[in-house]
Amino acid sequence: MRFRRFGALIGVATALSLAVTACGSDSEKTEAKSVAQKAKDTKKITIGIKFDQPALGLKKPDGTFEGFDVDVARYIAKQLGVPESGITFKEARSENRESFLGGGQVDLVVATYSITDARKQQITFGGPYYVAHQDTMVRADDNSITKPQDLKGKKLCKAAGSNSFRRVTEGGPDGKLDIKGVKLVDATGYSDCAAKLKAGAVDAVSTDDLILAGFASQQKGSFKVINQPFTDEKYGVGIKKGDTETCKAVDDAITKMYSDGTAKNLLDKYFGGTGLKPTTTVPQFEACA
Repeated sequence: MRFRRFGALIGVATALSLAVTACGSDSEKTEAKSVAQKAKDTKKITIGIKFDQPALGLKKPDGTFEGFDVDVARYIAKQLGVPESGITFKEARSENRESFLGGGQVDLVVATYSITDARKQQITFGGPYYVAHQDTMVRADDNSITKPQDLKGKKLCKAAGSNSFRRVTEGGPDGKLDIKGVKLVDATGYSDCAAKLKAGAVDAVSTDDLILAGFASQQKGSFKVINQPFTDEKYGVGIKKGDTETCKAVDDAITKMYSDGTAKNLLDKYFGGTGLKPTTTVPQFEACA
């Protein structure tokens, strides 16, 4: 009798163990599912964009979104099988993009996200979907700054979470200038930088030319871009580290975006008439890793 009870207990324990193992396997499978596969299955995706960058990622007063990055995000989502109604946009600021991807708050980030070696240690990048160039914006009536070297002794805006100021103040590769005597003024982001520039709290803002062109276009007559580019800024699509399946799917979507003329149409739509000459050929992709 005792033996039978003992055997029954072993049977129950074994069954519970198998059940737990099976549940664990299902959980692992779910966890391992790529963003591309989840998007295909659920027809939903959450994408981090900027909310305060004119012509790139801007939240309008009516709650809708517009800009080059926003339309690129919509195009990629469509290629992943997600209709526009299935997209949730979430604000991704320069300082929180990596943590949002790592923590799963967003599936992708399309937010003027320059590909750098340091960032590649934390996340995977699809693309780039565009290669911009760092330039400098000043007040329209300021003729004292016509080249980056003129920033010596000037007040330069330092946007939180951005590396752009380093390419002015630090020497080294990738177009870094090593200009001494620049006075850095903290700001919460580039919209704050533009406000400080307009108010005279800073003398210049230096970052990607598409970002600057957006602000100059939005506030015509207030600012001018000096058109002295000194870096290549590869805008990538941020993806959780190691999700190479999604990275490859994103690369395919970007290739199609250029080949069917959509990229050119979007660049003309948002930056036509700003004086910039955007590149309309598909950029050379980074390795998905």
